[in-house]
Amino acid sequence: MTVALFSGKARRTTAALGVASAGLLLLSACDKPTPRATVTVGSDSVSSEAVCYDDGAKGIAEKAMSDCLNKKAPETLKIAVDDKVRFGVDPEVAENGWTLFVNGRQGEPEPYKKTYRTFPGSAFFGATQDGQPSPKELTISIVETGGKKLIGVWSFKLEKAS
Repeated sequence: MTVALFSGKARRTTAALGVASAGLLLLSACDKPTPRATVTVGSDSVSSEAVCYDDGAKGIAEKAMSDCLNKKAPETLKIAVDDKVRFGVDPEVAENGWTLFVNGRQGEPEPYKKTYRTFPGSAFFGATQDGQPSPKELTISIVETGGKKLIGVWSFKLEKAS
């Protein structure tokens, strides 16, 4: 004859505690996701985590920035010249400030500190000043700044709609 060491209720409680502990252990091994950035054209919208991100004390090293800006954009949107292109970032990115880069080159001098902004499609695919035809595609990167350090890069590919 065997004697039960634990009652049924105690076994269930112990099992539940074991499952909860294992779940917490798995969650603690996960990296915190990076903030997201979103680009919207009409009813089409794409959102992505950063291709490079370091919110630590040092941020992204300047020599690593060109590699970050040249990484393949994970998301693509087609836009026409008369479309409105909307960029959005998480509030923590806006708090630090963010700047747009076009094909790896800084597109504006000062960081923007709001979560959302709109540009006409012609800003990206309109006529060029030197008479050259506009490109068929561009990589737009959102770069989060924090004072003098660079924190994150989100990249999107914009294709000119025919």
